[in-house]
Amino acid sequence: MTRQHSPTSYVSGISDTPLKGQTIGDCFDDTVARFADRDALISRHQGLRYSWKELQAAVNQTARALLALGVTKGERVGIWSPNCAEWTISQFATAKIGAILVNINPSYRTHELEYALRQSEASTLILQGKFKASDYVATLAELAPELRDGGPGTFSSAKLPELKRVICLDGDRALTGMFSWQSMLAHADEISEAHLAEVQATLQFDDPINIQYTSGTTGAPKGATLSHHNILNNGFFVARTMALTENDRMVIPVPLYHCFGMVMGNLGCVTHGTTMIYPGDGFDPEATLLAVSEEKATTLYGVPTMFIAELEHPDFESFDLSHLRTGIMAGSICPIEVMRKVIDRMNMQDVTICYGMTETSPVSLQTQTDAPLEKRVTTVGSIHPHLEVKLVSPETGAVVPRGETGELCTRGYSVMLGYWNNDEATAKAIDSARWMHTGDLATMDEEGYVAIVGRIKDMIIRGGENIYPREIEDFLYTHPAISDVQVIGVPDEKYGEEVMAWVKLADGQELTADELQAFCKGKIAHYKIPRYVKFVDEFPMTVTGKIQKFKMREEATHELGLA
Repeated sequence: MTRQHSPTSYVSGISDTPLKGQTIGDCFDDTVARFADRDALISRHQGLRYSWKELQAAVNQTARALLALGVTKGERVGIWSPNCAEWTISQFATAKIGAILVNINPSYRTHELEYALRQSEASTLILQGKFKASDYVATLAELAPELRDGGPGTFSSAKLPELKRVICLDGDRALTGMFSWQSMLAHADEISEAHLAEVQATLQFDDPINIQYTSGTTGAPKGATLSHHNILNNGFFVARTMALTENDRMVIPVPLYHCFGMVMGNLGCVTHGTTMIYPGDGFDPEATLLAVSEEKATTLYGVPTMFIAELEHPDFESFDLSHLRTGIMAGSICPIEVMRKVIDRMNMQDVTICYGMTETSPVSLQTQTDAPLEKRVTTVGSIHPHLEVKLVSPETGAVVPRGETGELCTRGYSVMLGYWNNDEATAKAIDSARWMHTGDLATMDEEGYVAIVGRIKDMIIRGGENIYPREIEDFLYTHPAISDVQVIGVPDEKYGEEVMAWVKLADGQELTADELQAFCKGKIAHYKIPRYVKFVDEFPMTVTGKIQKFKMREEATHELGLA
């Protein structure tokens, strides 16, 4: 529901439901009290099923164990793992003791991992042993070889001086300087439930509780710092827009390290008593369809490429999707034909579209379940309750009239506290009136629906992952053969966009595309590795020396036959 104040591109979301003024831990306990014996969490690939009462016991045990190991309020606890029950248990355990959970992308490699741990000054890291081609233990040991010596909690790392504790979810792969998950839990008996309750009672809902790294155009990733109030309320109102209740069952194939999984998914479920269902540790269309079918799921999340993969599964017709009702498609613009198929063939008549960014917890705009199909595929919805949106001229900062293009800005409870230890970047993103400047260009129609029409910055969106060219450029500059490099996004049928690098070589140097890609492997996430490489002598520029990336995109799209 929106209130339109003028014919300008400004709307504020109103609601008869107030914001939740409580911490995540208190909200979690309230839900347990109401729905103790109902299904809370099902991790199918692990064969784990928890009622709310059982999940609370696991969360409290983990919280007490972390307290026993010396983790205190405000300390940063990194988690580097694909989806699993322990990820969610850690999410709520850290919230109960006031530790700040640092989400680390499971695709990160040494370069990115070191940056996240050092920049957040993480004292503790929870990590998976191995997943597919990623050997998390070996990667961390490259940065902190001291983990191979001594006992758990006693190592001191030269490269990661703040890191004191490492907890490995796979006990068989834990190095001598690591706790296993089970050996960590054994310390819980040292802390009473009463003491945990005392600690939990000291927390305030405006306290920081989560850091999520989002790449920046200035190169290094920035840690968006989010409070209980930010993400608890956003999860609540996202789920409320879909009319979720304790009778709903949500399949979450999207990653938990991202706001899509941990906020829109986990916190949306916890605030409504909805069951969380993880079909696997990574996305697999068959595992997702099986989870929907066998668990009688009513709600399904995904980026468009996930829904496309599910619809194209050769045995699609054999899965029972009759219980599906709603869900979210987000991460990139949804093709109209895909939306029609999701509604007609997957029974998701009430599917919604969301728009947001990590810095806004994340959702600012969402389509209503009864929105016309056209609105669900041509816009990113209307304003969320208790938030404000305006579109402003990038040149003057003035609010533009309805129908005209302007930069999308948002304000309200959802705007982050700031970037961790980066006041300069925070000041550039959030103005003195607390408006978050998204960098996206948008239009607003007379009904308050917003459509994204472009980006001020040159962000690439590949399969729902936000990729910032400057970060890749800064990394490629470290190759000795490269003199200069520019990274752009080019169209891709499957992922929406793919990464392309234009490379100028240093005098006398030689380099092939295969060699450049090999240089990237193991150092940056696989989805950031350029799929296309073009070697050039110069870049298109303005007379004042500014790189014209739009001309690079036009030329590359034509040359590669991607139009």
